[in-house]
Amino acid sequence: MPFKKFDKILVINSGSSSLKFMLFSMSTETMMAKGLVERIGTPNANLVYQRDGEPKMTQGISAENHGKALAMACKMLADPELGVIKSLKEVNAIGHRVVHGAEEFTDSVAITEDVKTGIKTCSDLAPLHNPANLDGIVACETVFPNVPNVAVFDTAFHQSMPKHAYMYAIPQKYYDEYGIRKYGFHGTSHKFVAQAAADYLKRPLEDLNLITCHLGNGSSSAAIQGGKVLDTTMGLTPLPGVIMGTRCGDIDPAIIFFLARKGMTIDEIDNVLNKQSGLMGVNGIGSGDMRDTVNAAAQGKAAAENALNMFGHRAALYIGGYHTLLGGADAIIFTGGIGENSFPGRKAILTRLEAIGCKIDEAKNKSVFGTLGVVSTEASKIPAIVIPTNEELMIARETFRLLAATLKK
Repeated sequence: MPFKKFDKILVINSGSSSLKFMLFSMSTETMMAKGLVERIGTPNANLVYQRDGEPKMTQGISAENHGKALAMACKMLADPELGVIKSLKEVNAIGHRVVHGAEEFTDSVAITEDVKTGIKTCSDLAPLHNPANLDGIVACETVFPNVPNVAVFDTAFHQSMPKHAYMYAIPQKYYDEYGIRKYGFHGTSHKFVAQAAADYLKRPLEDLNLITCHLGNGSSSAAIQGGKVLDTTMGLTPLPGVIMGTRCGDIDPAIIFFLARKGMTIDEIDNVLNKQSGLMGVNGIGSGDMRDTVNAAAQGKAAAENALNMFGHRAALYIGGYHTLLGGADAIIFTGGIGENSFPGRKAILTRLEAIGCKIDEAKNKSVFGTLGVVSTEASKIPAIVIPTNEELMIARETFRLLAATLKK
């Protein structure tokens, strides 16, 4: 009954000038088609579209706003020749990625007017993301007036953190008045690979201690105990933690005051730390892409070599700390663009983990590219496993789970 009623689920990830979409058939959990509308609101808007197993196609479109962008995406999904459904009436539900749910949303929720108000309220914590996510929700309500919408929050999975893990050692009033605390992000990805790891290890998730590493342009790690997050590296915002493509990760907060006293504005400092730092800031080539960093390091460029070492050092530091907090780990999981595809990026971390019983298998590590596979030696006490993430499928699963539960009431 649930599969019949909620089989076709559309997943929407709405950005400030983009709208990603993916249509799933939940009876088999297969992706039917996906696409992206980018440069919304500009004369150069275009639509990228791909049916499962077929080449991508790109075309210029007119998309003045998110509503128009969604309409063009839907037109493609139901196109007589290129589409995968005969009518938009086949779409049974829509799952939305929403970046910040603060403490108000600790699980996925069916979207109501109150929920939309809550998402708007949380925009103070994610001003670049939540308003755009809300635009996508409103657009879907217009195009699909009678279809249920579900919000799936990046922060929700991390809300199981104990208070001593999420609180900052600053005056309590700033938490009470402004909600300043650690929230964590990439929760949908961490949850997906944790469940996938349990399936791979053939053990209940409730019995496992896992360290999950989502490594990409944005990177975070999490300590997961029995399916619940004990700690994670990102905080109030996605800026702290491990070194990322253009984000600095952890720094001495007094650096901000130092730069301000040198004449930089808050906005300038914000831009430097979020968009000019990380690998880009230190690798000497001005690129935040790990592939460029690896290539430059292979050419003997000292700054790039140092950037790769900095990346591995910081990631290993957190993995070792989480191993201690968990009382030992059953597996270390690598995912995300770097985690899945960069064997030099993984090597920079794995060569620093022998003390906790995880030793790199060089041949295995080089052979795993975008697929599931173990990259540690058979003798390792803790296996290192690459598991490709699928955040869109996780959003579809969450949407299905929530709506299917309503049928049982």
